[in-house]
Order: sequence, then C-alpha cells, then structure tokens
Amino acid sequence: MDKLLIEGGVSLRGEIRIAGAKNSALPILAATLLTQETVQICNLPHLFDITTMIELLGCMGVQPIIDEKLNVEVNSSSIKHFSAPYELVKTMRASILVLGPLLTRFGRAEVALPGGCAIGSRPVNLHISALQKMGADIVVEDGYIKASVNGRLKGAHIFMDLVTVTGTENVMMAATLADGQTKIENAAREPEVVDLANCLVKMGADISGQGTDTLIINGVNELKGCSYSVMPDRIETGTYLIAAAATRGHIRVKDTRPDILESVLMKLEQVGAEIKVGENWIELNMHGKRPKSVSLRTAPYPAFPTDMQAQFTALNTIALGTGSITETVFENRFMHVHEMNRMGASIKVEGNTVIVEGVKALKGAPVMATDLRASASLIIAGLVSDNVTTVDRIYHIDRGYECIEEKLQLLGARIRRIAS
Repeated sequence: MDKLLIEGGVSLRGEIRIAGAKNSALPILAATLLTQETVQICNLPHLFDITTMIELLGCMGVQPIIDEKLNVEVNSSSIKHFSAPYELVKTMRASILVLGPLLTRFGRAEVALPGGCAIGSRPVNLHISALQKMGADIVVEDGYIKASVNGRLKGAHIFMDLVTVTGTENVMMAATLADGQTKIENAAREPEVVDLANCLVKMGADISGQGTDTLIINGVNELKGCSYSVMPDRIETGTYLIAAAATRGHIRVKDTRPDILESVLMKLEQVGAEIKVGENWIELNMHGKRPKSVSLRTAPYPAFPTDMQAQFTALNTIALGTGSITETVFENRFMHVHEMNRMGASIKVEGNTVIVEGVKALKGAPVMATDLRASASLIIAGLVSDNVTTVDRIYHIDRGYECIEEKLQLLGARIRRIAS
C-alpha cells in the first residue's frame, strides 16, 4: 500500500490548475443512463471514484469510450443489467445515484446498500421514501434496494426531512422522465446539484429553481445526448488555498470559480491572507506571516462546507491564538484530531466541536488517513511540520484529489509517494 512522505517547512509558491469536481462528475455520469443517445462528459477528474463509476456502468453493459483528450462518451443503449453490485457500491456511496435514473427509464433497479449503511440511516431512507411517493415499489432485502414501477413514475410533491445532496440528485433525475410535475422542497442548493441540473437541462429536461431550496421538474418523454463540461472542484481549490495559508505561502489556482467559494475565502481573509480573484482564478498571499486562528461552523451550502473543516483544523494547529470548529453536518468527522495531536497539536474535542490552540510548529510523525478530507488535512499538517511525516492509507486521498503530490511538488513542496 502506498504512503506519502512529506518533509515540512516549505512555503508553497506558484500556480496550479484545478480539476473537475468529483461531486459533479459522479451524478452526471449516472445521468447518462437517462437517454439512449450519446453523452460526452468533459473535464472529468482522474480519480479512483470516477473509475469506479465507469466500472459500474460497464458491469451494466454500457461501454464508455475515452478519447485522446480524456473526455468520456457514454451511450447506454447497450444496457443489459439493472443492478449495482455490492463489490462496487461498498467502495463508493455515490453508487446509489444510479437508482433514480435506472428506475425512471427502465422501470426497475437493484442497488446494493452503501457500504456499512444500515437502512435506519436517514439519507438512504430519504431516497427510498421519495421514490415511493412517485409510485415505485421498493423492498430492501439481502442488502439490496430492489425497486420497480408499473409504467412511469408519477410526479409528486416531496419534502426532504434533511438536506441531502445525493437524495436531491436522485429524485431530480428520476423526475425528469416521470409523468407530470415533481416539486422538491428543502432541496440541496450545492453548486454540484446546480451543475447536474444544468447538464440535465442540456439533455432536454424541464427543471427550474436550481440553486434554491425548491426545485420544479416537469417530466418529459425522453432526454437526448449532449456534450457537457464538469464544473471545477471547489473543495480541491479550497484545500490548496488553505495549504498555502498554513505554510505562509503565495499561490494562484487557475480554472476555478471564486463565486462558489465565498464562505471559504472570507475565512482565509480572517486568517490574514490577501485574496485576489478573477473570473476563473484565485490568488492567495500570506506575505510570509503566520496565520491567525479562525472559528467556524459547518452547514449546508451556501454556509461553510463540511468538506473543508478538517483542512482548517490543520491550519489552526499552527496559527496564532485559539479557534473553535463546530461540525453540524456529519457525526464522527474528527478522526484526524487524534493523529494531529500525535504530531504535537493541542486539540480538544467537546461533543461536535474541536477547540484548537495554535502551537509554533508540529513535529513530523507516521500518521494514518481515515477518510478523504481527513487525509488532506494530515498532508497540510505534514507541510507545516518539522522533520518528516509519512501518511499511510492514502487510497482515501486518491478517491478525491487528482495527482495531489505532483500538484504540491509544482508549488515547491517536498512530498513523494513511496511503496510500503
């Protein structure tokens, strides 16, 4: 299993390009099941999760074609199976996104429950109850969600008890080919949901309200093929900006979107960074200064994203002062704290809040990644440490960051991948 070896103490400097958004690309790949025509998807990131989703389409009998520019063409007219097997679903919760498209277009779907996910967990429940409201017959047995519908799904009024990104996306995709109008209230407003909606509209769907908490979808008879470019990844963008701020650096990130990162850029200004933005670039300059601690609270978009919480925790470990970070979206999302404390950080967990008292420097140590964003935060901690840090279990990072060590090397970091 590979590890990352990091020699800390270097200020990041230079410029890098941001990849396409994983959390847009996955539902857009699932949306190709909604039409028998060819859909071309551009700006896909080169990530393990994307490969898994393409494999999932492959095991249903769909054969995506990748061209010389790494754009993917998907034509689902050759589909033979309507099942997402556990072997693939267990590695990626987003596999559940094929449920809505398969059900609405083919009238049946079988999707394994996401890895380790008891049916009592609310997000999967929300997908199921919404589709049942649209007329689907659904049973959960042998670890699979088995869904069917007689004829077409019917438009319905759906209120999401909990703001859920994948739940909103699944129901929105199902509603595009349903009979009549579907109204989704308390819908997720994330930019990635808007990106999926924009792609569906390009395919001929009738959707309004994207970017608000109420979506109106009027079902159409069929969708057509199109070419669509995935939006830039705002979490990747924020991660590199935080890494630059923590290391007192000066970087520019290109091919990104400042307009969807306002809550993050505001916090970076609070830590003492000078931020400049253009239409598709962001520049951060710390002028060599040590960052100041910030306090923040995560919440669904447009508030501060949960996927940036761990990275700011890493920044706070070496910042001036004390900051508190409260997690309101996911429980058990502080698994990186124990590893950072082993590196000399001063972090206390109090319920769903961490109190971080900044220290002058961390000490390099062997640490273990526990999830995707936690592993990014451990890399940032390694960059601001004395001595050498090794990060184990980096398959987590390959799920969500394209070529992370190469991009950090471009910014001057001393980081390399080693086989253990």
